[in-house]
Amino acid sequence: MFDLTNVGYVKRIVVGNTNPEKLVSEEETAREALLLNRCLSEPPRGRIIGIEKNFTLLNVGEHQVVLQAMVYHVGFVRKPYWLDPEEAG
Repeated sequence: MFDLTNVGYVKRIVVGNTNPEKLVSEEETAREALLLNRCLSEPPRGRIIGIEKNFTLLNVGEHQVVLQAMVYHVGFVRKPYWLDPEEAG
């Protein structure tokens, strides 16, 4: 049984575009999705404890640009050893 009181570490993973000045490539989005899957499947297994859904419409000249992102908050009992210190956050 997973209990929120046992969460000792939360990893925030953004999948998609959130910044119109720095668009994310498909490879970067795929890399973030792989990280999410790893967080949910490898020991210590994390659980999704929160999801943010972002949707923005921008007008650039005559064109409309849609930015979409899902932000997953994955809770762990302890920080996974395989997360890089640079990724921690």
